[in-house]
Amino acid sequence: MRRSLVVGLILLVVAVLFVGGPSLLFSPSTDEITPEEDDGPEPTIVSLEGSDSGFWPYLNARETHENRSPLNVIVRGEPDEIVTLLAEHGDGDWEETDHDHFDTDALLTGNETTEMDPGVDPDEVNTTLDDLRPIQPTDIPWSDADGTTRYAYIDPGPGEEATWTTETLQLEDGEYYGYRYHIRAYESPNPDDEWVVMQTHSEHFDWFTLRHRVDGVEAAQSRLEADLMAIPGVTVEEDVQRIFLDNSGPSDADGWATKVDLTAMALLPIGLGLAARANRQGHTEPRKRVAAGDLRERTQQRLEGQLNAADRARLEAATARLEARHLILAGTILAIVLGVRIMGIALDRFAGFMTVHMIAATLYPAIAIGLPIATYAIASGLESRLDAALAAAGSLAVAIWLDYALVGVDVLPIDVIVQRFLVVFALGLIAAGAARRATRNSRINGLLVVGLGVWVVVLVGTLLGYL
Repeated sequence: MRRSLVVGLILLVVAVLFVGGPSLLFSPSTDEITPEEDDGPEPTIVSLEGSDSGFWPYLNARETHENRSPLNVIVRGEPDEIVTLLAEHGDGDWEETDHDHFDTDALLTGNETTEMDPGVDPDEVNTTLDDLRPIQPTDIPWSDADGTTRYAYIDPGPGEEATWTTETLQLEDGEYYGYRYHIRAYESPNPDDEWVVMQTHSEHFDWFTLRHRVDGVEAAQSRLEADLMAIPGVTVEEDVQRIFLDNSGPSDADGWATKVDLTAMALLPIGLGLAARANRQGHTEPRKRVAAGDLRERTQQRLEGQLNAADRARLEAATARLEARHLILAGTILAIVLGVRIMGIALDRFAGFMTVHMIAATLYPAIAIGLPIATYAIASGLESRLDAALAAAGSLAVAIWLDYALVGVDVLPIDVIVQRFLVVFALGLIAAGAARRATRNSRINGLLVVGLGVWVVVLVGTLLGYL
């Protein structure tokens, strides 16, 4: 019993150091991710100049006025054309447009029916035609997105009641089961009021909670803002501005929204590529490589200079206990966690017959059931309870951070840190309870029961929304 308590306490320390420590060190905004809730007075409606209708500057998962998801991009213009601008991309289809000097259709087909302006140099016309190739309306290849419905509170104007409405469309750039930029767009309820309001954020899919985790809104807002500013004909000084909506607080929102005015532009011809864009590429210096032999030699020299005889003896004893099963256990845990991430992205991209829910139902059992079963099976061949516990817990902690590195996440909310801390602790207890010293009297022991209990409670509680 005493030995089991020692193993449990050491696991707690390891979980805090390997999960909680790095999370708090490298995620300075973790305390800002959890959204604020406010069931305050009657919501303030934001109305745009020249528009009777307006909107409350937040979205919600239910029809209640809680300060959840801040709206952060407003586009003035014909809603259908704005949607087309973002949702449809160049696919080789051409539409005839007016031109000062030539008939586009005639020049593209080679059947010239309109006489050239004698003042135009034929070489200039050919150069222009090289630039007239079908490109996407905006720089970012936005595509239709799957996502949970969020409600916007829209006020049609005087004489009508404000109502809750669902999104006009959802768009994404990235991977559903990886990292993506996500847009929810809502259009004006009045045909005469030309505006579309959006909420954009960056997020990643969390396989331990089966939900998307919002990483922030500021980077996504700036990205969409730059994409709209890149539209040929948009003048930054005249058409783009930041307006204060006073909806700061949730995530890293600062209360300022981007407003882009496209009312004076003909949006559809833009999709034909009437202006060429310059490619901007960053240049990075090549990294200086260090030979593996030199690195090993330097490491050995540092260790020899810092370790005394007792330290070397402990290190040799620990190394002597290391066996193939420790490595197999670590490799299996890494393969399951990272394999689920990679398989989710691959199935979403290439298995068109599977819905996102089908993919989740297929792969989640590998996390919820496969990890503890594989851990128990491999750890049952290990002698030491502590060695098995540290191997399993440490490997899962490393797998979690490699998974975050794979999708590019560097900010975690506090509730995720707590959940990861608990699953690392639970898997370590399961491994300790499977070791031969723990099962000398019975396969069912306190370490295993507590480990499985924590594992089940944490995952079920997460799915039910308690964690």
